[in-house]
Amino acid sequence: MAAMKIATYNAASVRARLPLLVEWLAENEPDVLAIQETKVEDDKFPTAEFEDLGYHLALHGQKSWNGVATLSRSPITDVRIGFSDELMPNDARVISCEIGGIPIVNTYVPNGNSVGSEKFEYKLRWLDRFRVYLDHNFRADEPLIWLGDINIAPKPEDVYDSKRFYGGVGHHPEEFERLDRIVEFGLVDVFRRLHPDVRQYTFWDFTLPRGVARNLGWRIDHIYATPVLAERCTSCTVDMDARTTTKPSDHTFVIAEFDV
Repeated sequence: MAAMKIATYNAASVRARLPLLVEWLAENEPDVLAIQETKVEDDKFPTAEFEDLGYHLALHGQKSWNGVATLSRSPITDVRIGFSDELMPNDARVISCEIGGIPIVNTYVPNGNSVGSEKFEYKLRWLDRFRVYLDHNFRADEPLIWLGDINIAPKPEDVYDSKRFYGGVGHHPEEFERLDRIVEFGLVDVFRRLHPDVRQYTFWDFTLPRGVARNLGWRIDHIYATPVLAERCTSCTVDMDARTTTKPSDHTFVIAEFDV
């Protein structure tokens, strides 16, 4: 078996984070990196900088908002963007592809803004649609990886102050229900499988003074796998250093390794 290193990262603008991304990729050399919130049209994506590092790219972007991109050291095949329907056609939040025989789905789940808002209702509809998307395109008894900015912290351990934030966006029971339905497709949160009780976060709000130093974070960037792959996941870690570097995103990298 060979090791496969897969990472996910919300860049909050791939062009703003380009120096950090290039340095991180050169140092860490993941086989696959899923990026969210690229905030750029495909024809303006900084493709050459990543190709110079030996990566193939699959892109689904739009101007100023959203956007997902998947980078791979191996050739990328069977690229599909969006849900392929007219219900949610334009929000550039889903890209799937196959890498080394493994389907990989990269998503930027809607934030939801505020409970009761139209954006929150859209988030719930989006999550419902994503479960249908899995049912129509994949099988739980075959290899599959789903990763990205999920924008849900599903457990009390996933938020620095669960009691305070319970019932708000990102930590709301209606979101938990939708995520549970998605996971019931046949997915395993590989970080929680390996670290059942650890309080480790992937996002720290810029507006909180010394938020990273005080560890006032949320775990909203996840990597899931179907059981056949989850049992081969040997590690899943969060790179804290990248969040404390110059001009970081408010998220950081989550990295999982699989024996495939």
